[in-house]
Amino acid sequence: MSIRHTDRLAEIGAAASAGSVADSYDNAMTAAPNGTFKAELIEMQGPRTTFDQVERAIFQWVTWHNEERLHSALDYVPPAEYEHDWWRQQKATQQSA
Repeated sequence: MSIRHTDRLAEIGAAASAGSVADSYDNAMTAAPNGTFKAELIEMQGPRTTFDQVERAIFQWVTWHNEERLHSALDYVPPAEYEHDWWRQQKATQQSA
């Protein structure tokens, strides 16, 4: 798994988060949201009894995580809003150059 992860990072021009190739630190950035997901959705909100319940809960959590939650590293701005502003700044910078 770690090797596949490293290969994918290379395909998109990204560097591993820490450590050397094919060690347990290679996928630290990928594993971090999984721990949050497990703690917040699975453990805190209780068991689901049907596939549809699981699917809906996952969709709602991912939507909240990516679009609505306030993130301290982003000055308490939701990730989707932060990204939107970043792209807007990129376009403004390109037009002024």
